[in-house]
Amino acid sequence: MKPKLMSLAAAGAMFTSFGCTAAAEKIEKVNVTPEKVLIAYFSYSGNTRYAAEQIQKNTGGTLFEIKPVKDYPAKYDDCVAQAKKECNGGFKPELVSTVKNMDQYEVIFVGTPNWWYTMAPPVLSFLSNYDFSGKTVILFVTHGGGGMANCENDFNKACSNAKILKAQAFSGSNIKKADSELKKFVNDRIIIKQ
Repeated sequence: MKPKLMSLAAAGAMFTSFGCTAAAEKIEKVNVTPEKVLIAYFSYSGNTRYAAEQIQKNTGGTLFEIKPVKDYPAKYDDCVAQAKKECNGGFKPELVSTVKNMDQYEVIFVGTPNWWYTMAPPVLSFLSNYDFSGKTVILFVTHGGGGMANCENDFNKACSNAKILKAQAFSGSNIKKADSELKKFVNDRIIIKQ
C-alpha cells in the first residue's frame, strides 16, 4: 500500500477484531531446508513485496504472490474506500491462483500490509484456502504508522491449527533500508539447513 494510504488507514476507524487473544506459540527455532519454505504475500504499493523478496533472499524459499482476481483501484481515494469497506465486512476476495503443492512446505511466511488495523482481505482469502495443521507460519506486516494493530491476533485465529511464530511489523516508508532487520527477523525464527 502507498505510505500515504497506510497512514490514512492507521488514522481510520478501527476494524473490529475477530476476538482472538491467543499469543504466538512459544517454540524453538525451526530447522528447515530452502525447498520447504514458502513466502506468500499481498502487496499493493510494493512495500510488502520488497520485504517478501528479502525474506526469500535469506531463506532460499519460494515466493508466491497473493493476487485478487479484481485489482484494487489505482486511484488513492478509491482504494482507501474499497479497503475500508472490505476490512470492516470481513470480505474475502477470489484469488487468481492457489499454491498447487502446499503439502511440500513446512514453514510459511505470510506478508500483508496493515489495512484498517487488520490484514488485507486477499491475505484473509489465502489463509482460508488451506489447512495449516502441522505447519509453522510466520506473519510479517508492513505499515504506514499503524504498526501491528490487530493483524497478529487476526492471523493467529485464521491459522489456529498451525505452529505460529512471533509476527513482526515493518515501517513501509523505511522498508528499503530494513534489509538487516528483515534478515534478523528470519534468523531469529528459523535455521536454514543446506
